[in-house]
Amino acid sequence: MINNEEFSKRLQKVMDYYNESASSFAEKIGVQRSSISHILSGRNKPSLDFVLKVLSSFPEVELYWLLNGKGQFPVEEKLQAEIPFGNNVKETRSQPVVSEIKQTEKNTSKEKTIERIVIFYSDGSFKSFEEF
Repeated sequence: MINNEEFSKRLQKVMDYYNESASSFAEKIGVQRSSISHILSGRNKPSLDFVLKVLSSFPEVELYWLLNGKGQFPVEEKLQAEIPFGNNVKETRSQPVVSEIKQTEKNTSKEKTIERIVIFYSDGSFKSFEEF
């Protein structure tokens, strides 16, 4: 369960980090100003939609950190990864976290194809369409 008081402190920390007022922060994530005010005051709990909007608008915010304070903020943009190189020699290189995830999403979406479409009707019947 989310601790409202701690969540509001972390949300305030995000706003301070980006130097945003409650109204400018609300505008950036696409919610009403009163939503920010109510969450910061502890009156309302954040909805899943609210949390997802924060995460999509501010990629440096980590989900687990925002929800329960575990992890870090801001998330470091680079990960150190050891990669085998030659005769068991390891090379350390930096890779952007976000671009790696986006690249994976792009690769998997190209491989997916529709096998079957099923339409269910209110009377319980259905039609199935398959590509051969």
